[in-house]
This record gives sequence, C-alpha cells and structure tokens, in this order.
Amino acid sequence: METIMWTVDKNVDNLKTYPQILEAAQKLKENEVVAFPTETVYGLGGNAKSDDAVLKIFEAKGRPGDNPLIVHISDREQIHSFVKAIPEKAKSLMDAFWPGPLTIILEQKSGVLSQKATAGLSTVAVRMPDHPVALALIEASGLPLAAPSANLSGKPSPTAAAHVADDLSGRISGIVDGGATGVGVESTVVDCTAEVPVILRPGGVTREQLEEVVGEVSADPALKDADQAPKAPGMKYRHYAPNAPFYLVNGTSAQIQELVQEKRNEGLKVGVMTTLENKDFYDANVVIACGERSRLETVAEALYDTLRAFNQEDLDIIYGEVFPEHGVGQAVMNRLTKASGLAIIDK
Repeated sequence: METIMWTVDKNVDNLKTYPQILEAAQKLKENEVVAFPTETVYGLGGNAKSDDAVLKIFEAKGRPGDNPLIVHISDREQIHSFVKAIPEKAKSLMDAFWPGPLTIILEQKSGVLSQKATAGLSTVAVRMPDHPVALALIEASGLPLAAPSANLSGKPSPTAAAHVADDLSGRISGIVDGGATGVGVESTVVDCTAEVPVILRPGGVTREQLEEVVGEVSADPALKDADQAPKAPGMKYRHYAPNAPFYLVNGTSAQIQELVQEKRNEGLKVGVMTTLENKDFYDANVVIACGERSRLETVAEALYDTLRAFNQEDLDIIYGEVFPEHGVGQAVMNRLTKASGLAIIDK
C-alpha cells in the first residue's frame, strides 16, 4: 500500500477547505485510515461508525482487539448522536478542558458506533483535540474518528509525522503532516459514569486541575497496583518501549552510574535517560537529556522523542531516572513504568 504524505500549515485560514485536508477527509469517508496531528501525539484515525475502518486501525497498529479506541470529535454537538447522557460533572470538565488533552468516558447509545471501536463495552471514550489540523480534518470528514496513537502497538507514541512514517509507512492510506505536537503525552482519561470521576489514565490534564473544577476525583487502583485488573482494557499492555531493555532506577545519580559501569565492564553498550540538570554527570555510551527536571512539562514534551532516539543507537541496555509523581509527573511516570514493563530497580 502506498502511504500518501500531505503537508499542511496549521496556521492557514479555512483549513477545512484546504485541498490536502479534503483529500485526507475523502479517504476517511471511504473507510480508509489516516494519521493526523493532535496537541498530544499523532493519532491514527478511522470512521468510528465502521467496523471495516476500525479493523484497519487495529491491523495497521498490530493492536489487541480488546483495547478500546478514543473517539475524536470537532464539535460538542456531535456527541449527542452516540452518547445517552452527559452528567453535570462531565459538562463542567468539557467546559474547562475542551478542546484539549482530556478524554471523557460516557455511556454510549447502542447501534451508532462500531462495537469494535469500543471493544464491546457499554461506554465510549470521547475527546475534542486542541489542534487546528485535527479539528479541520474531523469536520471535513463529517465523521467521529476513532483514533489511537499512530504507532506500532507497544512502541513509543509519535510526536512528529516522521515517527508515524517510520512505523506505519505502507500500512495506512496517508499521513497529514501538521508539524510537531505539543503536550507530548496522551490525553488524561476520566470515567464520568459514576458520581465521583475516576482517572483511568493520567495525561495532559492533571488530577489537581480536574479537582479544581469538579471536586473529588479518584484514580483507578490499577494505576498503582500491577495485580489489579484495569478498567480500561488497553491499560494492561506494555507500551512505549524502546528496542533495548529499559530499566527505571529509583536511586541517586551516583547509584545509576554504578549500574552503568557494571554493565560496561561486562562489555555491554549502555544508555542513560536523564535530564539537562544531570546530563554531564553520567559516563555511558549514550546519554540523552529528556527535558528539565525542574520543569516536568518539558520532560512530558520530550518523552517519546527521547525513547525513539535510543532506537537510533545500538544499545544493550538503558537506565532511566524516575520523577516525582505530582502534576504532569504522574503521566510521565505512568508512561515510563509501562515502557520498562514495570522493571524498576530500587537502590
């Protein structure tokens, strides 16, 4: 399959009539799948009402079928066609954070969306992305778009069109190149079907921000306890992993360097994921700074690009620092623990 690359300037007026957007939207109307930028990562979009389109998403990614997809919309009015009701707390969160990196889970109407998109659940995850190219493409297609991240399942999520091409060229119809994304980590997923909203996945909107709007917010126990079954099926899989074995180290920089030296003494090539503050401390084969520890939002922005950068090196093992789990740090650590497959070394 030939994968078309459409380059779009996100600052152009009337994007929904831009020829490249119209061509990509036509592919979506034909139940093909197309990658496009959002403010978090690139998504792989397909008609959320079509079993055929949704199956193409799963096939292109190599994604397990029990992993539900997020449905993306461009206008809040779209949501009424496929959800039963919008609770008051969900409305408040939409008012505060849409468009933006927040996904809200609601009860869905039967017979509207592909049940393959929702993995047979009675609920649907919905968000409105805060990216002009994404909104224009959704509007031009006239469809709600099921769209997971546009990468091979298990690999680091893509924050640039080149990342998508690396993973999916020849497997999808096209890629809309709208430049680099912003937030870096995916959207926060919040279940609003109960009285107290529940965070199923931390992301670009923090728990503290959510609680400022709706009061008490709880977190899925599976986020902390690997033995708990997650409520969102896709959360049980390893994600974001670089090619070489990746270990998080809960210890000092000196303790990480000791581990590095042990492996180098064994003749192994070792990488370290750190931040700008500590970059010059380490003596390893490859040292990559992922943002600034003093500004965790920069770590989130650079996270997936950093994990992919390690794949350009011929490494045997990678060690990574841990981060405080407040604000967006919770999302960063969630992704890093999944990338490591829960391989954490406590020193």
